[in-house]
Order: sequence, then C-alpha cells, then structure tokens
Amino acid sequence: MPRSSPDHPRLLGDIGGTHARWAWLDTAEGQPRCLETHRCADHASAIASARAYLEGQGLPTPAAIAIGVATAIQGDEVRLTNHPWTFSLEALRQSVGAGRCVAVNDFTALALSLPLLLPSDLDCLGGGAAAAGAPLAVLGPGTGLGVSGLLPCGEDRWHPIAGEGGHVTLAAADHADAALLACLRARHGHVSAERVLSGPGLSALHDAVREVAGAPARSLTAPEIGEAARAGSDGHCVETVRRFSAFLGNVAGNLALTLGAHGGVYVGGGVVAKLGTAFDRQRFRERFESKGRFAAYLRPIPTWLITAPHPALLGASRALDLATANGPVGRR
Repeated sequence: MPRSSPDHPRLLGDIGGTHARWAWLDTAEGQPRCLETHRCADHASAIASARAYLEGQGLPTPAAIAIGVATAIQGDEVRLTNHPWTFSLEALRQSVGAGRCVAVNDFTALALSLPLLLPSDLDCLGGGAAAAGAPLAVLGPGTGLGVSGLLPCGEDRWHPIAGEGGHVTLAAADHADAALLACLRARHGHVSAERVLSGPGLSALHDAVREVAGAPARSLTAPEIGEAARAGSDGHCVETVRRFSAFLGNVAGNLALTLGAHGGVYVGGGVVAKLGTAFDRQRFRERFESKGRFAAYLRPIPTWLITAPHPALLGASRALDLATANGPVGRR
C-alpha cells in the first residue's frame, strides 16, 4: 500500500524565465502526473499560474508545494532573474491552501534529481565511467544559465549546492574567443557565462560572430539560428553554434575542476536539446578537457545530456523531503 504522508499530495513546480511547469504527486512511491506547461507571459503571476493549473486539472487542495525557481531563493519574496514575476511563497501557500511550501533554485532542484535519473534519461557526450560516491555537477542553458551540483555526504546521501554560477565571468580559450568577448563587452559591459550560454545569449553571440566577420547586422532568434545551423544554410549560424558548443565545454570543464566532479557533469536546460545535430559535441568535449596540465584529470569524467522530461520536478519534491528530514533546504 502507498505510504501515507502529511506532505502528500504535492503540487510540484519548475518555474523558469519562459515557462512554468506543474505536476501532481499523490504519494511518496508515485510518479508525477498531470504534467502541464504554461507560458509565463500568459499569466499575471506564478500564483495565478498555479491556481489555473489546479483548477484546470480539477485537483484538490495539495498538502504541500515544492517548487524550483530560476533565481536565488533568499527569503519569502521571490524575484525571477529573467522574467518580471515577483511573488511571496507564503502568499502562494495561502492562495492554494497548502500546509507548507518549499522553494529552491531551479538548478538546485535539477541537481537533486540526478541520482534518480536512469540510463535511458541520458545521452552520453563523452568521457569514461562515473566514479562512485564522487561529486556531481550540472549546468544548462535555457532562458538563463543554471549551475549547481551535489556533494556526497554519506551512503546514498547528497548535499545540493545553491549558487549563481551562471553569472561567473566568461573566459576566452583562443584569439577568436577573445575577439567575440571584446565585441560583447563593448555592447554589454560584463560578459557572464549566461550572456552567451542561454537562448538570448545564442542571439547575442550570433550578433558578435557577424560583427567580428565584418558582416552586416542581422538579428535572429535562437530557434532561427539553430534551424539555419542544422541545415547548414548560413555559415555565421554554423559558426555561432560551434562557438556556443565550445564555450559551454569550457565552462563545464571549469565546473568539473571546481567541484572535483568525478561522478559526472550533466547538461540540462532546453537550448542544447533544441539545437540537436547542430550542437558540436566534439568541440564541446575538446574544450571540456582542454585545461593544460589537468587535461588528464578531466579526460575520464563523463559528460551527459539530460533527456528526461521535467526532471527538476522530481528534484523539487526531493527538496521537500530533505527539508522535512533535515530542516530547510529552501524557504518555507
């Protein structure tokens, strides 16, 4: 029989800069169901989106809410980094009548899902076998760039890292990178990793590629760049995605070194998956390993693309479990 819990059923959420994804979890042994994705622009607030989901699905009052949100969680008030939504976690709890509400950064939630993923949820991007009991790292370009990781703390126990690694300064690995970054600095000032490694960043990188090449300006969206790169119909788009792949490999390698992530580095977010065959896996892996004397250190570390649908929802639920067992992981 399913184990009863005062924290079930649960409303699960994964709130990004473009979409809010919702699901329902009945029991501790169950799987999320009633998955639904809302465009943030179509709802006045996260609270309105949550209420529309519950009403549209005909669901009862949840016992608890567990959400991952694309921002730093530092108190009751939540402000999305790449969307105008601002909301109170307590107001969200009260609005739907839940007993409690736990929120974590969306990539902290994604990190918490990593031990739950199956081999069929992953697409290998190179490297060797994962080292058992070693730190795990995750990053992913979407509307922004999320970064997190898991540190082992005993048998089958993990501590998630809540940070804002997407906003570290992006570094050049060769003269061509340096020229692109100089162009981006002239336009934007500080060039963070997110400035390039995101959906909007892909467009910004394309602008810089054309400018450095002396080509006339031609603004394209990330989907348009990906489509042209896959078709090979625009050399500047092909070069943009190639450079994007290299920059992502560079940042992923830095993250692996920082965390000692011999358990593997996972790539999430929506951008890489949508680029499909245009994403340059070889260039990604070359830059991942290209760290001078530490190339041999990085070479065995596996890298994977996460292909599971909505894994951060599982991670948000896990964050609620940890908050119940150990005290706050996020804010309640």
